[in-house]
Amino acid sequence: MSPTQLLERLGFTSAQLKTQVKRLSGGQRRRLQLLLVLLSEPNVLVLDEPTNDLDTDVLAAMEDLLDSWPGTLVVVSHDRYLLERVTDDQYAVLDGGLRHLPGGVDEYVELTRTRRAAADGVGTFGGGSSSATAAPAPRAVQLSGSEQRALEKELQSVERRMAKIGELTEGVHHEMVMHDQSDFAGLAALTKQIGELEAENSDLEERWLDLSEQAGR
Repeated sequence: MSPTQLLERLGFTSAQLKTQVKRLSGGQRRRLQLLLVLLSEPNVLVLDEPTNDLDTDVLAAMEDLLDSWPGTLVVVSHDRYLLERVTDDQYAVLDGGLRHLPGGVDEYVELTRTRRAAADGVGTFGGGSSSATAAPAPRAVQLSGSEQRALEKELQSVERRMAKIGELTEGVHHEMVMHDQSDFAGLAALTKQIGELEAENSDLEERWLDLSEQAGR
């Protein structure tokens, strides 16, 4: 494909082909950056939240492009549908390590639910003679249309905030690299800032899982 064809496939109109880069939106710049990478014909792509700031139509085009890409693809994303479509194996960061999920994102959701139940003292525990009786599964609640829309709206809000935290964390990491390495107090302040962002992101992930379960995702 030519650069023009790739640009059009990634949602750029003919009128935008002469637009200055500084006038492009965040999502357009992200797509342009991906285009420049693809034109170099790499063997491996490493993408960090590639679908941020994309509308539905462009998101579909992005998924089509990645799904048909012949090389090795490593994607970090909270978009489970993207992960399930364009990747063959999924992994989760748990307890400070990387865990393979043969069952995909569903396994991650179930694993997180089980861990949360265990932390709350609910579920069956092996080992010795002690055990706890699992609580009955909650009955599914049928949501009204307005409740479903409210859940989806909050889900989108949580996802946007998680994406924003990712950008902020990346910015702080960059600032640490550029910072005077002899300024230990400054580096400590930046490290604390990263810790606060990661803590907020962890809370948001828990909320995202709760909302996803309620919305039936």
